[in-house]
Amino acid sequence: FISHYAPRKLAQLLGYIVDLLAAVPSVVFGLWGIGVLAPAVQPIYAWLVEHMGWFPLFAGPVSGTGRTILTAAIVLAVMVLPIITAICREIFLQTPVLHEEAALALGATRWEMIRLSVLPFGRAGIVSAAMLGLGRALGETMAVAMVLSATGGMSLLLLTSQNPSTIAANIALTFPEAYGDNINVLIATGLILFIVTFLVNAIARVIVNRRKEFSGAN
Repeated sequence: FISHYAPRKLAQLLGYIVDLLAAVPSVVFGLWGIGVLAPAVQPIYAWLVEHMGWFPLFAGPVSGTGRTILTAAIVLAVMVLPIITAICREIFLQTPVLHEEAALALGATRWEMIRLSVLPFGRAGIVSAAMLGLGRALGETMAVAMVLSATGGMSLLLLTSQNPSTIAANIALTFPEAYGDNINVLIATGLILFIVTFLVNAIARVIVNRRKEFSGAN
């Protein structure tokens, strides 16, 4: 919408807003998650537990504060969305004008032109942007530590007060008081986080290279 539908002034305004949101510190998103999002979604969580508690992920008892692993996931999604949007917008704007004009000259509508020219051109960039956002979400510490009321242990329940912690948040919160073997455990979990992030980036690179080879063959 920003790159191909919005008027020029509106597109510039939205572009500035997206860039500003991408630069907002994670602490601000954490405060928003605690003060605004968690109280707002708690009634929704109660409804899900009451009506869909038979589904394993939505089993109770529901958290009374709304500070659950699902709330932390929503905060991370909102936090990385401006980054993905900003990168995708720049990629869409780099689509060759001749490709767009050729599609329109052949009678394509604007959406058909976007679907046939813009999206295929920017597919590799979209994957890269998504993986970049995922990489930031994997390594995010402050927003998760502030929003999530972690209790330790592993759990697949999304709406209860018994929440597992992420690797990055667990290292940040427990490392100052760790000693002995606990330090070794935290270093090992940091190595696991590094390996997971490396694999995500490697998969993204493979997907991007395949898309480039496919586009070059076409």
